[in-house]
Amino acid sequence: QVQVVESGGGLVQAGGSLTLSCVLPGRNLVYSMGWFRQAPGKEREFVAWINWTGEKTSYADSVKGRFTISRDNAQYQAYLQMNSLKPEDTANYYCAASGRYYSGSSDPAAYDYWGQGTQVTVSS
Repeated sequence: QVQVVESGGGLVQAGGSLTLSCVLPGRNLVYSMGWFRQAPGKEREFVAWINWTGEKTSYADSVKGRFTISRDNAQYQAYLQMNSLKPEDTANYYCAASGRYYSGSSDPAAYDYWGQGTQVTVSS
């Protein structure tokens, strides 16, 4: 079983920044990686994905221009840099990794391994 561990969440004021990290402690080979989030009472939604090489990325319209996804394959890590945070960004953020697909997807079903999530709270 591939373990995925997120960190970096916290409480931040609107307009602030946070960087989330996602690590694979077992140094497992995975392909595309993605970030999703889930707010209380809402369904899990896509945030961003990055392909195996890191050359291709995609973002939800709601975060485009504010969030940046990246990865360091040598360190078995992925990151989500979040700038200009808004109260509506408040959610539990999940990192996901695919053992099947080189390219990313906004569909949660494309990912095989999930972390437990890290909470991001943006105050107004």
